Amino acid sequence: MRYKNNNRNEYLKTLITGGRQLSHSQNFLRRSELIAKLVNNSSISNSDVVYEIGPGRGVITCQLAKHCARVIAIEYDRNLFEKLNQMFAGKKNTEIVFADFLKTKLPFRESYKVFSNIPFNLTADIMAKLTLAPNPPEDSYLIIQEEAAKKYAGSPCGKERFSSLMIKPYFELTILYHFKRTDFFPAPKVNIVLLRIKKRDKPLIIIEEVKKYNDFIAYIFIQHGRNLKERIKKILTHEQFKRQSQILKFASSARPGDLNFKQWLHLYRYFVQKISTDKQNLICGSYFRLASQQKKLDKMHRTQEL
Repeated sequence: MRYKNNNRNEYLKTLITGGRQLSHSQNFLRRSELIAKLVNNSSISNSDVVYEIGPGRGVITCQLAKHCARVIAIEYDRNLFEKLNQMFAGKKNTEIVFADFLKTKLPFRESYKVFSNIPFNLTADIMAKLTLAPNPPEDSYLIIQEEAAKKYAGSPCGKERFSSLMIKPYFELTILYHFKRTDFFPAPKVNIVLLRIKKRDKPLIIIEEVKKYNDFIAYIFIQHGRNLKERIKKILTHEQFKRQSQILKFASSARPGDLNFKQWLHLYRYFVQKISTDKQNLICGSYFRLASQQKKLDKMHRTQEL
């Protein structure tokens, strides 16, 4: 959808994921009534093709099969796969696939949706696969850790981060439901939520602008400074920044995380339309540099854990 070059996708994947995985694994939902309620309240209809990542014991699969035209459940555990195959042998609209979802090709042109209780340790990779796909799902519902959901959803669920600002031009993210820990077996030690990732009908950043938008956001995040004003001083004058802070209604002492996505987008538009070419050139290559920094930090982190 946004990058033709695979290397660029790898860089952007590192930026979106932060290079780190959350440490908890998959927990299975107990109650089919709760799943039925969540699926029923989703956008999934009887004409949809829905992918499920890691169906486990098939509790979600059963409910999806009642609501959509076709379910494609991808399971990488051989024992679970064989049990699921037997369980859904008579279901013509349900296909159980033994495969690694991260290596599975998603539909190239056809419309599809996703509803899954994903393995938490694969959250970053799954998010990157879905949001960076050439043909991303129209709508995704992921049961994930609240910490991760806030990172990707940003404001108003939490502060905007680089992860959320990279995704939001193309998707709307909403936390729809907060689970009880007792809803799962085994009970998790962290809070779990249902995150909706809905593809925008029209991207807010067109493909020709993607590189500049990414560079602009990355430039500000890699600059040194206590606040946004200090980080942006090389590309916006004091008066320009003051005027934008007044128009967009954020404090002159605001930090990057204090701005919401709408304010970031307006600030980017102002930069592109009103700032000189010389200053615009200062941001070039920033998101590649940020990715390189993140890879180094990730390598250090892995080394310390050995």
